[in-house]
Amino acid sequence: MINFIQFTVTRAFLSIVTLLIVCFIVFSLMELVPGTCAERYLAFKNTQGSQISFEDIAAEEKRLGLDKPFLYRYTKWVSDIVIKQDFGDSCILRISINELLSGRFVLSLTIAITALLFSYAIAIPVGIISATTKYASLDNALKFISYLGIALPNFLVALCIMLFMTVYYGDTMTGLFSQEYENAPWSSAKVQDFLSRAWLPIFVLGWNATAFALQTVRALMLDENDKLYVMAARARGVSGMSLLWRYPAKHSLGPVINSIGFDLNRIFSALPVVALILILTEAGALLIEALARSNDQQLAGAIIFLLTATIVFVNFVTDIILAIMDPRIRKGVMGGS
Repeated sequence: MINFIQFTVTRAFLSIVTLLIVCFIVFSLMELVPGTCAERYLAFKNTQGSQISFEDIAAEEKRLGLDKPFLYRYTKWVSDIVIKQDFGDSCILRISINELLSGRFVLSLTIAITALLFSYAIAIPVGIISATTKYASLDNALKFISYLGIALPNFLVALCIMLFMTVYYGDTMTGLFSQEYENAPWSSAKVQDFLSRAWLPIFVLGWNATAFALQTVRALMLDENDKLYVMAARARGVSGMSLLWRYPAKHSLGPVINSIGFDLNRIFSALPVVALILILTEAGALLIEALARSNDQQLAGAIIFLLTATIVFVNFVTDIILAIMDPRIRKGVMGGS
């Protein structure tokens, strides 16, 4: 038990160090973008007809604390996030990033996690069937479907579904809400409207992830199925579903669980492009806006930080789950208990 506590504390420490390193990289990239936040904001104001002088830029830089040393600003940025849960203000929009992301990041994370669960719910049983079936035609069909999922990018799947819905139903299904519920407060009717549209980004994001997970599960099952411990179990008379779930399937799930953080990152990375096509109003769309259009590095940095923190936390949890469920890891961590 002491070994397990040490394992948990070590993993937690490494997670915090990883997050701090990523924070430093993100903040450094924000600083390397040409022009300070003050210059970008005042340049934006200049496009609106305001006359901006060098004195205005200097005053704005002092107000934002940009005249302070790099390490001071980095430490303040991290401490504000950790202690106050405050990401500061958007460089261009000049409103609180907390207010901008309020609900939007949770909405994006909900879509991404649901897409991940959707992909695993299909890929795990189908991958096991593909690896263990006696029918070559079924295995080939499932492999073809998985290859198709890998070959077709998410944005193309989104465009195809939108075209189909437009031709046959007269609705592109863009956006997470119908026009009447876009700015309405949350209610049971708005939840129903959200669910009637959220299936599309969930399906599109889960499309590619399902194909990858299916291939992974199938390969792991084929590898485990030929190992000596499975052959020994067969020799002892264990067979059928009992053999399948107690041995190869159980051990094959370890690497799948360990890749949850990676898969979530891959799904969220695809979300901004899908959000652009489907005209979604969530954190993925804000990230595209901040990086590609407004050059709002403060807003982009906040979204990237939240995503990184989520993935680091998920990886920490999966490490603990693996240490509990996998006898091989548990033996090393908990001293064989």
